[in-house]
Amino acid sequence: MNKRIAAILFLALALSAGAFGQKKVDLKIAWWGSQVRHEATIKVIELYQRLNPNVSITYEFAGFDDYWTKMTTMAAGGQLPDVMQQDYSRIAEWQKRGLLEPLDPFVADRTLKLGGVAKPVLDSGTLDKKLYALSLGSNSYCMMLDVDAFKKAGVPLPAQDWTWADLERIAMQLHAKLGIWGVGGGFEVDELAWKANYLGLGQTMYTPDGKALAYKDDKALVDFLHMMLRLVKAGAAPSYQEYLANLGGATGNVQLDAIVTGKSAIEAVWSNQVITVATAAGAGRNFAVVHLPRHKKGGMASNFMKPSMFFSVTSQSKNKAEAAKFIDFWTNDVEANKILNAERGVPVDASVRAALKEIVSPVVKLGFEYIDRVAKDAAPTPPPEPAGHANIRQNVYVPIIREQVFYGVISPEEAAKQLREKAAAILAGK
Repeated sequence: MNKRIAAILFLALALSAGAFGQKKVDLKIAWWGSQVRHEATIKVIELYQRLNPNVSITYEFAGFDDYWTKMTTMAAGGQLPDVMQQDYSRIAEWQKRGLLEPLDPFVADRTLKLGGVAKPVLDSGTLDKKLYALSLGSNSYCMMLDVDAFKKAGVPLPAQDWTWADLERIAMQLHAKLGIWGVGGGFEVDELAWKANYLGLGQTMYTPDGKALAYKDDKALVDFLHMMLRLVKAGAAPSYQEYLANLGGATGNVQLDAIVTGKSAIEAVWSNQVITVATAAGAGRNFAVVHLPRHKKGGMASNFMKPSMFFSVTSQSKNKAEAAKFIDFWTNDVEANKILNAERGVPVDASVRAALKEIVSPVVKLGFEYIDRVAKDAAPTPPPEPAGHANIRQNVYVPIIREQVFYGVISPEEAAKQLREKAAAILAGK
């Protein structure tokens, strides 16, 4: 009996030590997002550990801005996680700093199996002809509509090819009828509207080499800012003070989003966020999703297909092969993706996408159908933002557009001029 107990104990110790060729591996993973994302990601990590008992995973997560502050600090200390969530607007900067590991060797040895992933998806994470990041889902900016609020106001839902003028008119009507914001969520302070306005004119924010602004005329941005100021003045959109005081966009708490609390009937969100917002709103709420407005009826779409976010293996990782194996699991495992529920966007692997499409809830299907529509009618996907974009966003766009324009300090015309001058200096390395 003692021999039997000793044998069992030996076997348990051997397994825990990584017998049968399984070396013990410690991985660290980091991401940003909502509580819904955190909970689902942790469940997938736990599933991976059950299937791979030799792997121990620690993790951390934060809101978007705090995440990048934390990752920058960790990079400086050589302490980056093995797997980090990456953003389309940041990937070029991190790659140029040598902080990301090329994934091509892991694709070549089939640690990372990408046969079901379309080439444009792979291209989105490719820089200098090497794959540095794998998209976690297809995504596009959208306008989320509270169907019941529209019905109560007697305002028809907009068509997919509605215009910016339609948005202003409809937001004013909703406010007049219901006394709520027609459009909420801090749309007036989101720099993504800056990009969308120029995509709708067939232009991009930056030149292909990332050394200058590509658009030559500030009119589209100026007109958009004047429109939003008119909506704010009329009470049909929140002021910047209201945005900071009690809206989810300022706090990262989706429970405070204006469309969740019934304070607005329209909110601009990424298509993968529709699930989180609808879940927070609770049962019995009805939503629709439409394209971003265009400059004119039948004109070019302001939408583009974007990787919702990526996973990358960092160059500071000591377990790069196991990190790539985790990304493969995330990409190709159907059970893992059932847990994730397309919250980071429509899955990139074709077989996983087909499996989920049959079982997802109506609100998840709403996102799937929206991406299908956008894929057929979208502006060309612009290249990743240059290394200076984060600096421009934080130190130029936010203080000039968000704070000075919407606090009434300067005019949209002056703001656009300052934005151009200061952005140009950053992009030129001055």
